[in-house]
Amino acid sequence: MNSDNPGTAVRVASASVREPELAAAELARQLQHDHLGCVLFFCSVEFDLERLGPALQAEFPDTRVYGCTSAGEITEHGYGRGCISALGFDARYFAIDCALINELESFTLQDAQQVIDGLLTTCREAQLAPVKGNTFAITMLDGLSSREELVLATLNAALGTIPQFGGSAGDDERLADTHVFYDGQFHSAAATVMLVNTPLDFRVFSTHHMREQSEKLVVTRACSESRTVFELNAEPAADVYARTVGVPVEELGRRVFALQPLGVRVGGNYFVRSIQRVNADGSLTFYCAVETGIVMTAMSPGSLLESVRAQIEASERVVGKPLVTLACDCFLRRLEAELTGQVDAVSDFLRRHKVVGFNTYGEQFNGMHINQTFTGVVIGQPEPST
Repeated sequence: MNSDNPGTAVRVASASVREPELAAAELARQLQHDHLGCVLFFCSVEFDLERLGPALQAEFPDTRVYGCTSAGEITEHGYGRGCISALGFDARYFAIDCALINELESFTLQDAQQVIDGLLTTCREAQLAPVKGNTFAITMLDGLSSREELVLATLNAALGTIPQFGGSAGDDERLADTHVFYDGQFHSAAATVMLVNTPLDFRVFSTHHMREQSEKLVVTRACSESRTVFELNAEPAADVYARTVGVPVEELGRRVFALQPLGVRVGGNYFVRSIQRVNADGSLTFYCAVETGIVMTAMSPGSLLESVRAQIEASERVVGKPLVTLACDCFLRRLEAELTGQVDAVSDFLRRHKVVGFNTYGEQFNGMHINQTFTGVVIGQPEPST
């Protein structure tokens, strides 16, 4: 598709000033143009959210604005903290619509079908590109709702062949209150689903760098509702995990969880199940679904960047030189980079490859809720004007 100014197809912006009104004005300064159709942002909860919502609406009165809170931001400069990262989509290249889901526990397939049908209608009416092969979905969920699996599986059934990715909202690792942003307000216990239709080439992907080890742990008692495992191999879960990774129970914490997670094998592939915390009764609460009877495998990290580099390069072979990569990067991956002294190298890699997005409390990919992955979409550049 040709246009007078393909450079506006996706603009990226960031703001570090903490005053919500000044931050919103800074984003508007970087993103506003005559064809701006949608803004997607990710922000630290260090901002006053009650002021930030109205400030964003005031600066973008004629533009749809969506987003969520984060556990760290990825800006055009690499990793950020306590800031806002944002993307502005040109309506000449992107038809975008979004819906809010605020009844997570009772979300049915019929509900999902109605939501997706409504979003598809908006995309079709824009007449930018056929839906098939030119559409992807972005989901953002309250990262502390423990309802990701239900909502994602239901949405995936309604999406059919449309690829989907996303992330669970964070709150700067406070584990207290996470939000999605829709219709001028921040919402808890809610989710948003965006449908993006574009004539530009894109590739949705997900990857992780964890490698399976030999130790197998059977979940012998768990509460799937709270994602808590009480027993592994018929012993207290924390004791068994600590013994498996070779540290005393009292030393279990984010560092150990980030570097030595557990995984579950599904369809020949391993998916990480990250531990959120050790409880006083010796149980373990996870960020992802767990249930009695599953077999968990000890995992250890490989190269933090190698699998991401492979996915970016594979994407570039499909879409050409990337316009932007929108990424959902697990906050535990970022923690690993910080603990192992790789954070500057990772941040530099993200900057050089035009990656923007946020650090999440869990990632989403084609109906699955997963942990410690790097998940997103690489979008190719428009054809040059003739």
